[in-house]
Amino acid sequence: MIEWKNLDSLASYKELLKLKDHVDIRKAMTGEEGANRVMNYQVPMAAGLSYNYAAKQVDEKVLTVLSDLVKEHQLIDKYIQLLNGTIINTGEERSVLHQLARRQQKKKVLINGVDKREFYLSQQQKAANFANQVHSGEITNKAGEKFHTVVQIGIGGSDLGPRALYVALENWAKANHLLKMEAKFISNVDPDDAAAVLKSVDLAHTLFIVVSKSGTTLETLTNEAFVKNALKEAGLNPKNHMVAVTSETSPLAKGDDYLISVFMDGFIGGRYSSSSAVGGVVLSLAFGPKVYEEILEGGAEEDAIALNEDITKNPDLLDALIGVYERNVQGYPQTAVLPYSQALSRFPAHLQQCDMESNGKSVNRYGEPISYVTGPILFGEPGTNGQHSFYQLLHQGTDIVPLQFVGFKNNQIGMDVEIEGSSSQKKLCANVVAQIIAFACGKDDENPNKKFEGGRPSSIIIGNQLTPKSLGALLAHFENKIMFQGFIWNINSFDQEGVQLGKVLAKKVLAHQTDGALKAFSDLLEI
Repeated sequence: MIEWKNLDSLASYKELLKLKDHVDIRKAMTGEEGANRVMNYQVPMAAGLSYNYAAKQVDEKVLTVLSDLVKEHQLIDKYIQLLNGTIINTGEERSVLHQLARRQQKKKVLINGVDKREFYLSQQQKAANFANQVHSGEITNKAGEKFHTVVQIGIGGSDLGPRALYVALENWAKANHLLKMEAKFISNVDPDDAAAVLKSVDLAHTLFIVVSKSGTTLETLTNEAFVKNALKEAGLNPKNHMVAVTSETSPLAKGDDYLISVFMDGFIGGRYSSSSAVGGVVLSLAFGPKVYEEILEGGAEEDAIALNEDITKNPDLLDALIGVYERNVQGYPQTAVLPYSQALSRFPAHLQQCDMESNGKSVNRYGEPISYVTGPILFGEPGTNGQHSFYQLLHQGTDIVPLQFVGFKNNQIGMDVEIEGSSSQKKLCANVVAQIIAFACGKDDENPNKKFEGGRPSSIIIGNQLTPKSLGALLAHFENKIMFQGFIWNINSFDQEGVQLGKVLAKKVLAHQTDGALKAFSDLLEI
């Protein structure tokens, strides 16, 4: 029988607390011991990636206790329950099926008599067929001309994940002659966002994808109206340019205002929906269905690896466990995600939502207050830009911030230049290597301003090149890490009530149903 318990009730957690500051990585990462850790503290991932945790504050003793926690907390059993369709989202009484959308499982998952695996497959096929028809010219604008741009209208998970994946592969696709359509995104209700995008495209040759599961998202419906008005002013019929991604029961699914409606459901949360039609339609249009399939394939392979009970062979679970050790034992409140790849420039923004919206909770799965900290504050920026921005605080600030680097041996485009004996890509890789050691080991100096304390823990995910398949594996790694951490903290990682209150109050402001400070602030902004 699987039991859901608070972290602080576990015997293994109490043992873990005894290991605070157990490893001094300043010593562990120097000399021969450091070299041995680099070679031995790494775990293969899907798509040729590798998770290296040599510069983390763990050793065999810490790993043994973490392994005990996995068994005591039944973490793999809980993951299997999730994959089988058990109700894991206790806040909304729903199953959690984003891994199923990657088709890892071959068996049926029946929810209310519906085979959800077949449903996700059918919608992906619908998206693929539509994309192929657009690319071939079977579906055109009213003048019979091909569409060459696609714009996604959505916010939160309907924007951040798909946008991050598109940006990650845009230059790779151009280099490999696989960019079918340029993609742009409108998310903010600020009219300047939509206006800037609309002024940058040729409306007559642009498709617009409206993404809203409920069909009632205020920002998205406002931006849809903004776009439809622009199309009408240009003498174009909006219904010839609009696509809907929504649930089968939403208002957007009814009527004939769209060229096609592709469906999603409430079993895949917005921040996990890049593997559903939310990501599938726009990415299939941009790169072609085969490229999108490779993203799903990489994710599915990583999902399978995450089932391994041996934490030294399960990078997603191990990353989650080390993160909990850093948060709950070491007391570090933040985590920085630092991809040394310009293509991943929007990936930290996606992970901010995915992680903080999932695990920013202070009650357990049963609504009871918990007495330990949960999800960390997450931020990030690509290297080497970040080095000239906030690394000063990371190196010499009063807080220790755990770091998660991502680096690739080769760039995506193939263009490079030799300057002062090395290429730009080699310089990039040299910088990430140097940062790992600088953070871990520091540097002594008689001048206090030039002294680096070190002791800053980090991990790195290393790959050969950022491709659709390795991108899918990277996405799944972090999604699974977040899931496992939610299990460990005994919280519900799959609802997001924290975003609702502001929406309710905003509607009151717009309806002029305000008083007190709410009215005063409304008057200041002349609402």
